[in-house]
Amino acid sequence: MLNGHPKGLLVAFFANMGERFGYYTMLAIFVLYLQARFGFSTGQAGDYYGGFLFGIYFLPIFGGIIADKLWGYGRTIIVGTLIMFVGYMLLAAPGFFDMTGKLIIISSLFIISLGTGLFKGNLQALVGKLYDDPKYKHNRDNAFNIFYMGINIGAFFAPHAATGVVNMFLGKEGFTYQNSMPHLANLYKDAHPFLDKATAAVQQSFEGVQHYTGALQQYAANMNFSEGLTKFTEIYPSSLSTGYSAAFAIAAVSMLVSLAVFTIFYKHLKKADITEAQKAKNEDTKDQVVQMSPEETKKRLVALGLVMLTVMFFWMAFHQNGFTLTIFARDNTIPTVSNLDFIFFDLKSFIPALAAIGGLILLLRKKSTKNTKLGGGTLLVAGAALTYWAFSTYEPTMKIEPQLFQHFNPIFIVFLTPIIVGFFTWLRTKGNEPSSPRKIGIGMFITALGFVVMMLAALKLHSVTGLNPYWLIGTYFTLTIAELFLSPIGISFVSKVSPPKYFGLAQGGWLGATAIGNLLAGLVGKLWDIVELWQFFSILVGLTVLSGIFIFSVMRILESATKSSDSNN
Repeated sequence: MLNGHPKGLLVAFFANMGERFGYYTMLAIFVLYLQARFGFSTGQAGDYYGGFLFGIYFLPIFGGIIADKLWGYGRTIIVGTLIMFVGYMLLAAPGFFDMTGKLIIISSLFIISLGTGLFKGNLQALVGKLYDDPKYKHNRDNAFNIFYMGINIGAFFAPHAATGVVNMFLGKEGFTYQNSMPHLANLYKDAHPFLDKATAAVQQSFEGVQHYTGALQQYAANMNFSEGLTKFTEIYPSSLSTGYSAAFAIAAVSMLVSLAVFTIFYKHLKKADITEAQKAKNEDTKDQVVQMSPEETKKRLVALGLVMLTVMFFWMAFHQNGFTLTIFARDNTIPTVSNLDFIFFDLKSFIPALAAIGGLILLLRKKSTKNTKLGGGTLLVAGAALTYWAFSTYEPTMKIEPQLFQHFNPIFIVFLTPIIVGFFTWLRTKGNEPSSPRKIGIGMFITALGFVVMMLAALKLHSVTGLNPYWLIGTYFTLTIAELFLSPIGISFVSKVSPPKYFGLAQGGWLGATAIGNLLAGLVGKLWDIVELWQFFSILVGLTVLSGIFIFSVMRILESATKSSDSNN
């Protein structure tokens, strides 16, 4: 899969993986943290979630301008990584120092967004610059699919890192994770001062008091806590918040790992790290500055704008994964699974199971050498043995945390990327590979199909109290295929069509379009508490279908810009 690619791709791959591991560790628990620490409603948490995601993806516009005009890509990336480290450390502070936290939270989110703005788009721009070399340009789309795997390997491990740290801090107090505890504790703390002074009759009639008091008493008993509910509702959320803060600190450390990878192996990227502005200032390179007519520049910018307008609606739908889909997992999916199903939720069984599957593939491949088959057989046997060992330690019924559902998308990315890359390569050899804009349009329709699954799941809720987790897993699988048709291909399209003097800015613009989609994700999420669930998901279906129709309606403009860039680059 890496044949025909420069070494710089791997440097960018691992630098991106470290940064995204930190980001997704934080994002996996962010909404849950806000609701646990501050008692936010879904709508209030959505304001923070949508605003943060908007900043994360909007500020790369400014990062692109800084790189294009002032610092170049490499220096901008290094500064951005250091700023992100400071932001994540600041985000971790309230849980450890018992601060009120809201102002610190807002400040840290802005700092993380600023650092990401300097880092993210410019790393993508560097990858694109590597493939301006005629020796590599035919592999541009596949390169961004591979680069995208780095994001998702980091994202796969992130929810487990967050969950492990949270459970460790809860365990220090003798607690276990209960998804409804923060909400019940906040209800109790709000009502308790009034109830203490009320008569028995008033207490009896207070809406919901028997339900949540009884549930809290049961949780306290299960955790062998005997110091009273008032103490329990103070200590449990505090311990949970500290665990969340420790996970944010892990995100900070991952920024340092990313920085180390980038700086140590920067030599493989150095040749690509030159902007048009830097070329113009250097006597040795000023004759290499690409001259482009205003008409051609306008044509390319229009094509970029049309694609960016479409992807806003993809990210609006897709980024429900960290918001309403996580809430759906918490509130509408059964909190326990069989020991066999738990294999897919626990790393100590899931990783060896994946290794066994990979070994089986190597063993059965026709083109595998004798040594490859031997390695595949070893992986198969060792992976199967470790999976069985882990399985043997499970109880018949196991509990799952809602954030763990988020690991399915990245692991599907890792496994499906070689398949998608191979599929596109096969189509290219036949002369039938779709253009980048067509792949993006197909991705929009596949996105709609993913939310059709959720619409059906919501309708099924009318007859059951909690859904099988495979409804959500099926949705994540479908959305992953859509993402592979759309996101890495879109980044590749931007790197191909961008006017050279706006290269960093264009990558920032792509992320800016993502930012608007993320803001829309939070705004659309407010409907969660207003309309029925099946109606909520049908809205997402309708919007993504309309977006797919739109991009095919302007396909002639998009493909014309693509052909023009192929002839001029």
